[in-house]
Amino acid sequence: MSIEINNESSMPADEEELVRLVRFVLSALHVHPQTEVSIILADTEAMAALHVEWMDLPGPTDVLSFPMDELRPGTPDKPTPAGLLGDIVLCPQVAAEQAIAAGHSTADELRLLTTHGMLHLLGYDHAEPEEKTEMFALQRALLSEFTGKEAPKETTS
Repeated sequence: MSIEINNESSMPADEEELVRLVRFVLSALHVHPQTEVSIILADTEAMAALHVEWMDLPGPTDVLSFPMDELRPGTPDKPTPAGLLGDIVLCPQVAAEQAIAAGHSTADELRLLTTHGMLHLLGYDHAEPEEKTEMFALQRALLSEFTGKEAPKETTS
């Protein structure tokens, strides 16, 4: 499994924990262990530029996901084939602001956003109410299992 993290922001992050989280999510969703994922921690200016370029929305956002091979979760009997899952871009500065508003730590918020980004890479979405219910329930379950505690309140929409 190839998980690369590049911190281009001015904020520190527990990169080893984020790698463990990505491995956990891939394993829990039966994705081939040789699947590749990249995480970039971007500053607000870079994230704002990406947000405008890809979503046509102004200002920085918390997380963007860029799927590559359109892989989907597997099953215990039929795991997802190996491939290039894609890229997740996180903005730790936005995460820190959201964490304060939600009453939890920036680390909790970065775990939440990483899990959210991973689910987007695996084809989950939250545009429709039933999709949101499914995606956010899975996100909470994965985070709770990974951390051994109740998942933080979602700040992503």
